[in-house]
Amino acid sequence: MAYLTDIEIAQSVEMQPISKIADKAGIDERYVEHYGKYKAKVDLSLLTESDRKEGKLILVTAITPTPAGEGKTTTTIGLADGLSKIGKNVMVALREPSLGPVFGVKGGAAGGGYAQVVPMEDINLHFTGDFHAIGAANNLLAAMLDNHIYQGNALGIDPRRITWHRCVDMNDRQLRFVVDGLGGRVNGTPREDSYDITVASEIMAVLCLANSLHDLKERLSRIIVGYTYDEKPVTAGDLKAHGAMAALLKDALKPNLVQTLEGTPAFVHGGPFANIAHGCNSVIATKMAMKLGDYTVTEAGFGADLGAEKFLDIKCRYAGLTPSAVVVVATVRALKMHGGVPKTELGTENLDALGVGLPNLLRHVSNIRDVYGLPTVVAVNRFPTDTDAEVALVIEKCKELGVNVVLSDVWAKGGEGGVALAEEVVRLCETPSEFKFSYELDLPIKEKIETLVKRVYRGTGVTIQPAAEKQIAQLTALGFDKLPICVAKTQYSFSDDPSKLGAPENFTVTVKNVKVSAGAGFLVILTGDIMTMPGLPKVPAAEKIDVSDDGVITGLF
Repeated sequence: MAYLTDIEIAQSVEMQPISKIADKAGIDERYVEHYGKYKAKVDLSLLTESDRKEGKLILVTAITPTPAGEGKTTTTIGLADGLSKIGKNVMVALREPSLGPVFGVKGGAAGGGYAQVVPMEDINLHFTGDFHAIGAANNLLAAMLDNHIYQGNALGIDPRRITWHRCVDMNDRQLRFVVDGLGGRVNGTPREDSYDITVASEIMAVLCLANSLHDLKERLSRIIVGYTYDEKPVTAGDLKAHGAMAALLKDALKPNLVQTLEGTPAFVHGGPFANIAHGCNSVIATKMAMKLGDYTVTEAGFGADLGAEKFLDIKCRYAGLTPSAVVVVATVRALKMHGGVPKTELGTENLDALGVGLPNLLRHVSNIRDVYGLPTVVAVNRFPTDTDAEVALVIEKCKELGVNVVLSDVWAKGGEGGVALAEEVVRLCETPSEFKFSYELDLPIKEKIETLVKRVYRGTGVTIQPAAEKQIAQLTALGFDKLPICVAKTQYSFSDDPSKLGAPENFTVTVKNVKVSAGAGFLVILTGDIMTMPGLPKVPAAEKIDVSDDGVITGLF
């Protein structure tokens, strides 16, 4: 049986004009800024001028990802459409895709099958230009920093201690380490440099955590770009760059309004990766969605140990958000991979491997319910090859934890396939709960890391390398020790070793570097072999993407 591709499905559905979607969401026309027929930005004044009570917030997260796929974004969209099917006033809040994964190996982030946000091609390619604005602001700061040094260096910046990198929204390993400023005195000051992918830029985190244009400008001014010869931090404010940066980001700060295939209003805004940044869409989009809908469904990147942890410990802490329910997405196929089955053999029943892989799901569920105190449901994306015995085993093990399992078929059936999940989520939202963070801010930096490793990853402790020890001491002396932490680690394991699948035990996490993102307001803890500039695979997805003479894009998933 031949299935339509995601892009073929998206192109087969007639979209509603964005003005109708805005009207459905209760957004007055005076707040809507049109970007063509099917996209719009929404003016920030809606947040301050609306006195409507905020609705309930539902977080969708997942097990540790595998090449078999889990379908977190697809579930998020299908759940929202399912809530709409049962008569609920619902909004979706998602991240924007980065061009790096779109042209690389991971793919886009607009959902799949009959649970997608559209226009799918626009969302995955350029969209409303937010990422370009973030890159421009990032690189303006880099240019002003190097120009300051070239023009006499009044601030006494040590070129060997510059921490600010240029960025580009593409997987380009060639740019990980570069030497620039070559060509003689008039062409700059030669130094070693590097590029990050745009989604790893602190500006992305700043934009996604800011709650207003004023807050954005304040956060930009606090960004540390390097240190002086006497080891004092130098900020974007010191360089007088924050005003111009904010001007570049003025429109990017406004949430982007689109729709699902079934016409549910959706905000798609901001897109930090969860393995190297905090992995959530913008605070402004989430809060605006909650102002408009009785239920807002949002997601956080990768597994719950990364995206959900950062959503709860960073985003919710800063924005004053409390989720009413959490959905943990899993597939039988992925759990069998965690049990050691190769991808080519996932279609065969294997209860033993499933039993080995299930602790990964159970640990994530236990963390959300017991560490964070939130009502939780497991959504299993069922595949035709999943046997009744395999599904029954997942249900049995989750029931032993006191958590319900709901089969989800949103990829094939859209909102209709998410009705059962929607009904369980509505029930959970009325369940009493007491939301807690996994660590307290007043703990010393090292203790915060240890607490997170032991409580959420379930490791035995941390190994701090000498360079990181020195950085922790310096950051503590500078007064940054009370900030939350943002751990950069592999998405493929609870540990910092991607080969440790399932629910590994008796491991330590090695901290190689600790740096401050003073504008975003967190400390970045670099572990393992994590990189802030990915590379393309041997056969990039870009090789299959094309556009016809009449402008129709093909090969985009």
